[in-house]
Amino acid sequence: MTFKHDRGETKLVPLVPKKSTKNETLEQYTMAQVAKKCTPEELWIIVQGRVYDVTNYVEKHPGGRLVLHAMGGKDCTDVFANYHQARVYQTMLPAYCIGEIKEEVEAYLHVKDFRQIEQDLLQQGLFETNPHYYHRMYMWLASLFLASLYCSLLCSSTAAHMVGAVLMGFFWQQFAGVGHDVGHSSVSHNFYTDHWNGSLFGCLFMGISTGWWKRTHNLHHVVCNSIENDPDIQHMPVLAVQPKIIEKPFWSNYHQRLMQMDAVTSFFVRNQHILFFPLMGVARFNLYIQSWIMIFSKDFKMYNRGLEAAALTTFLVWVLAVALCMNSWAESVAWVLLSHAVAGVLHIQIVISHWTMECYRGSAYNNADDEWYKMQLATTMNIDCYEWMDFLHIGLQFQIEHHLFPMLPRHNLRIARKMVKEVCQKHGIPYHEKSFFGAVRCTYDLLCVTAAEARARGHTKVPNLIADGMNAQG
Repeated sequence: MTFKHDRGETKLVPLVPKKSTKNETLEQYTMAQVAKKCTPEELWIIVQGRVYDVTNYVEKHPGGRLVLHAMGGKDCTDVFANYHQARVYQTMLPAYCIGEIKEEVEAYLHVKDFRQIEQDLLQQGLFETNPHYYHRMYMWLASLFLASLYCSLLCSSTAAHMVGAVLMGFFWQQFAGVGHDVGHSSVSHNFYTDHWNGSLFGCLFMGISTGWWKRTHNLHHVVCNSIENDPDIQHMPVLAVQPKIIEKPFWSNYHQRLMQMDAVTSFFVRNQHILFFPLMGVARFNLYIQSWIMIFSKDFKMYNRGLEAAALTTFLVWVLAVALCMNSWAESVAWVLLSHAVAGVLHIQIVISHWTMECYRGSAYNNADDEWYKMQLATTMNIDCYEWMDFLHIGLQFQIEHHLFPMLPRHNLRIARKMVKEVCQKHGIPYHEKSFFGAVRCTYDLLCVTAAEARARGHTKVPNLIADGMNAQG
């Protein structure tokens, strides 16, 4: 028996779910056999020693098909445990079970300790959300929003209007924390409830699609800092976050296109150290565009598509209505730009925890050096801050703990931090943590290094990979 969380409650459940058939004998497979089943045509995974054929479930997966593609043929025990509640083990997994692993697979010592952290958190009830925390948060957000509207609409001076813009940008930055929590089902712990709330309130007040966010963010968590797979580090042609990104062309499995240093990309990357902060100030506009692309795309499964389209439209209407109430066109433009520039702090908070960390090509989760826990620690960094500043960082200061236990409520991440640091110290695993400005400086310095390398290379003719391959070149 083991502890699992289910809709915000800790429950003691069987470690391995019951079989869906009366046949007591399961087919035996080796790890090598399962490893070959990693294509869209035939996709198997391993969870707690059981083998599951999820080929026919890929398109139904709430986290998106790319997540399962990334984990095909691998032992997903810890990945699965940290993203799924007890009911999924008991009601969904058995139907896809086709066998079990023949050889004995012993968990690494550090993995056992990290799993014990999860058990300790569960036994202490720390996976349960404190409703009073969010009641206070909603009151805080309402205060920011109403104060912004008061300054923007009921005051007549330009100065007051600009204060309203600043407050609106701060409101968007703070609201993003709740949107992030809802996106991980760590508020109500009901996937459909949290997703519906995100689709309505997130789109209505933030203008960003929850469906789009989940598609990118779920993948980011599972393949964090994978050059070919993680959309959060795939920003070419505008930015290249590390020199390794521009070493050679690569195919983005998320964007389904080749990313390479052509003339346009080369120009932006060579100057990215100059463009970085201005881009962060307007990055939110790109999220609006990506949200609408998701709405109109029929290639991806999306919950609440109609609701999100209506809420996103309403967002555009009220933002434009507020902006157009200014004293002049110039003031309206200034209100929009200033509010988005303030909200741009959020984008800096997001990128500093990953861009300077380890990036890799190919797939992870192969051995003791790149299993789930170590990869999250190698690709993620915390922001060290005083406890009273936690509200400013909206939970993003504990990215390590969040990546290890993504459904743990935000208000309990600081407790988990102490436990994780102890295990890392015990096993000699690096635990990366910097101050906010220290992390910003490291990020900026690495962008400078990458820009310098791009300038040193100069713009060369982009190779034609198909032609070169046909002629056996390279």
